[in-house]
Amino acid sequence: MQTTDDTFLVTGGTGNTGRRVAARLAGLGHRVRAGSRRPAAGRAAPGVEHARFDWEDTSTHAPALAGARGVYLVPPTAASDPAAPMLPFLRTARSLGVRRVVLLSSSAIPEADNGDGDGDGDGDGDGDGNGLGAVHRAVREEFPEWAVLQPSWFMQNFTGDHIHAHSIRADDEIVTATGDGRVGFVDAEDIAEVGVRALTDARPHNTAHLITGPEALSYADVAATVSGLAGRPVRHRAIGYEAMRERLTASGVPERFAGLLADMDRAISEGAEDRTSPTVERVTGRPPRAFAAHAAANAAAWERN
Repeated sequence: MQTTDDTFLVTGGTGNTGRRVAARLAGLGHRVRAGSRRPAAGRAAPGVEHARFDWEDTSTHAPALAGARGVYLVPPTAASDPAAPMLPFLRTARSLGVRRVVLLSSSAIPEADNGDGDGDGDGDGDGDGNGLGAVHRAVREEFPEWAVLQPSWFMQNFTGDHIHAHSIRADDEIVTATGDGRVGFVDAEDIAEVGVRALTDARPHNTAHLITGPEALSYADVAATVSGLAGRPVRHRAIGYEAMRERLTASGVPERFAGLLADMDRAISEGAEDRTSPTVERVTGRPPRAFAAHAAANAAAWERN
């Protein structure tokens, strides 16, 4: 049973969900260690201990894990094979007494797709989700208490530091290769709340959670909502897979990861994300936030400089 005497390590502790998970845990009275490569420059909440954590520097792993009984596990961003650093880290965590792990994965990686860790990143739905499938399997098989979070696309992609938010401000458009495909966009706040419940509930969840918002929307639907709040027309411009990959690469996304993201857009166009899930309400007792509410609260994100 988790108590306020437990210490939690939150990797990616200054990121989109990590900082929210850390703040909630601290608010509940838990000891929280937020791990990041540059902890002094992070955004973790008051009461959260900062610790240097770098996936590529294994000397930071054991100190960050010291005394922890639970870990919120955020994969390294844009890694060609997340399993390469994550699987040894999980073995270290288990050897140091960690009992409960909550992995942030993706709705694009099915629970049954456990993978073989080869990290081929072909994105065709037959592989391991660029290595994360193997991590999913390790979490499930090696820890007595676990959960895997499989959120859909973040609403914060339109309001935070993301290519979609930048293109809305600069060009009044959202550019994707999703066509008319729909997505159950979800607020990072809801993902974090499910993650905290999975870390702290007395009974371990021991399952994968598909996490979505309350409705599936096309990017054209999103553009229409943004238009109404921004006070100017914003459109969705649909492009092809190759053009999307080139656009992402030009924006600074590593080529291999850009191909994976463009593949995900193509999957959306084919209906892969046209779904909603009751997970948020089932786990937290309240309905998930709608995109219209998130957009209204963050309309300032689309103001031009």
